[in-house]
Order: sequence, then C-alpha cells, then structure tokens
Amino acid sequence: MTQLSFLENTRDSVSWSGNQTNARERLKAFLPRAGRAYASRRNYDFGPENRSNISCLSPYIRHRLLLEEDVVRETLVRHSLSSAEKFIQEVFWRAYFKGFLEQRPGIWQSYRADVQRLIEDLDHSADLRSRYETAIDGKTGIDCFDAWASELIETGYLHNHARMWFASIWIFTLRLPWQLGADFFYRHLLDGDPASNTLSWRWVAGLHTKGKHYLARKSNIETYTDGRFSPVGLVGDALPLFEDVEYPQVPIQSRADLPDDLSYGLIVTEEDCSSETLPLPGAPKGVLSLTASDARSPFETGALAESFSADALEDAVRRCETHFNLDTQGDQARIADAREGWGPVLADFARNLDVTTLVSAYAPQGPVCTKLEEAKPLLKEAGITLLTVMRDYDVMNWPHATRGFFKLKKKIPDLVRTLGLG
Repeated sequence: MTQLSFLENTRDSVSWSGNQTNARERLKAFLPRAGRAYASRRNYDFGPENRSNISCLSPYIRHRLLLEEDVVRETLVRHSLSSAEKFIQEVFWRAYFKGFLEQRPGIWQSYRADVQRLIEDLDHSADLRSRYETAIDGKTGIDCFDAWASELIETGYLHNHARMWFASIWIFTLRLPWQLGADFFYRHLLDGDPASNTLSWRWVAGLHTKGKHYLARKSNIETYTDGRFSPVGLVGDALPLFEDVEYPQVPIQSRADLPDDLSYGLIVTEEDCSSETLPLPGAPKGVLSLTASDARSPFETGALAESFSADALEDAVRRCETHFNLDTQGDQARIADAREGWGPVLADFARNLDVTTLVSAYAPQGPVCTKLEEAKPLLKEAGITLLTVMRDYDVMNWPHATRGFFKLKKKIPDLVRTLGLG
C-alpha cells in the first residue's frame, strides 16, 4: 500500500448526468484540486468508489457540455499556469488528438474498415471469437484487466492510466487486435471520442509514435492502483506493432464567414452541446438535434454511453430554445431519431422552417461527420445548403497537431494568452 492511501480524506464516487448543470457542478467541485494536488496524485487509480484525485470531466468536455476554453479559464482563476500545468495539458491533449486525426482522416477510415473486417473474422474464427469474448467478459484470470472490463460496462468510465494498462494487456499479453479493443472502449465509454480513443490505442500499440509502445508492468499496476491488484501472466517484453502504410496529411478546412442576415435552422449533435455559444449570425428559426451514438460500432453501443449522449442532446436543445427564445410548442425545436440516415430528416426540418440553410458546429472526423457528409447530396438536390461553424479554440490549436504532442504543448502559454484564457 502506498502512503497516499493514508492521505485520502475524501472519497468521491462519481455518477454522471448528461446535462450542463451537472457538468458545472463537477467542475466547481474539482477546481480547488486542479493544481499541485492533481499533479501529484493524478496517476493513481483508486477505483470507482474514489475519484477524488482526478477531474472526471471528460464525458462533459467530450460532448462540449463544458467548453475546453472555459475549463482552462476557470482553472487559471484559481491557480497559476505553472501549478495547474499538468491538468491544463490534459485539456489540451484533447485538442491535439482532434487536430491530429482531422489532418489524417485516413487513420479513422482505416480503423473503421478494420473493425468491420475483424467483426466478420469473429464469425469465421472460433479461436479469435473465444479469446475476444473471454476478454470483454472479464474472464482472463488477470485480476486488474477483468475488473476493468466489468467496470467499463457497468460505469461507462475508466481512469486514464487503467485505459493504458488495459490496452497494453489486450494487445501484447492477450494478443488481440487493437482495433477490436478500441471498438470495445468506444462502444461503452461515456467520453468515447473518435480521435482520443483511436489515437490512444494506436499510441499504446506503437503505431502513433512509430516504434514507441507502452507495456503494462505488474509493479507499476500494483503501485498506482494502491495495491488493489497484483496481476500475473503479463508479457515481460514485446515488440511494437508495425503497419506498412503512411497516412497523408490534409489541410484543415478553412472557416467560412456567415452573413449576418442569414435565415437558418440550427443542427445540434454530440460533437457540440453548447451550440448557443457558437459564433452564429443571430437566432435560428428552429433547432434540431440528431444523435450518432448508434453509429459508434457495428456492435450495439453501450446503454450508458447512448443514454448520456441522448441526455446531453436533449439538454442542449432546451438551452438553445431558452437562449434564442424559440417557441417550444411549435415545430421550431425538435429532437429527432434519424438512424436510417440524416438527409430526409434534415430536408424536412428545413422545409418546415421555410429555410434553405442549415448550420451546425463543425464536425471533426467521426460518425457525426460521416452522417452529415452522407446527407449533403440529398440536401443539395433539395436546394438546401449545410454550413458548419468552427470555434476559435479549434482554429488556434489544431494546426499545431501535426506530429507529437510536444509541438502543441510548448505553444500552450501562447495559446492561453491569445485565446484570452488567463
């Protein structure tokens, strides 16, 4: 047992609710601990009954119920940049992952194709199917891994350190395809994000930073789980994975200026549940939310993850109604189910509002982006234009996400000043 176990004065088990009120309460409770206390204890996984050493803000930030810039700004009201450096870097890691995948969409496309192929392989290989099901059912006999598999399904969350250990054991000890592990995470995590999840698994495997992989060690797990686990059977050494493919870097889409007198309908997705704060050209005539949580995987999305996204979208629509003073009794604001495709629903929404323009927050690589792109031909045929709005935070951060995190990391002080965050 580590000395930290005797320093725990507050046991903080977390229950997440997909609304902004709960998000802000969680941020307020965490902020006093965002400085040196976080830096010294953040790597410890004390288990789901005690999350007092970490923020647990990622589900809210992933859905942008909390905006990254607001989290950084409020942190720097209470702490200096130097004392809160580790926490603020964690916030910027999300921008790094989003920007990196946005500039290398081939990684996401390849991952999705691999998942589809590997799921088909499960139907043809009894050995792969057996090993895969043993892992996701938490029956490997590796104590920590089995506990984390159950925790993921039961809570929709894992400590970041546990995610790295789990991925390493999945890839190097159990020798399962990393893509199936990433899919398992993506289906169940409340903060499941196409960029952060995919690139984190690739980093553990040694594909993101080529040749640099992460191996889970028994001693490290024992120390940083405060002695809760003592795994046996972990591989002692392994080579990083290798792929004979290069993903070309593509330019980030330039931001379009919207005319001030634009008549439009607003589309809200799980990529941005604070759409009322976007730089919009006045009030929309109506608001529509669409979910892509069902498209995370060919397998069924975890109930907790799907419910959290649905609640976040409902909360986002209600706040937009209030902010823009929309008539909630009419057709101006709706929550739609468009599992068979977004095109017809978006076209009907525009026609009902008598507009020819729809506006949404910019959707980076992932299911939302795919569904919007698939809808565009039908919308164009109907004479409807779909425009997307980028936030200053993304415009400023993403261009620095071309190689490793260090390039963006060294820019953080300048970005904080330029964005007016501290």
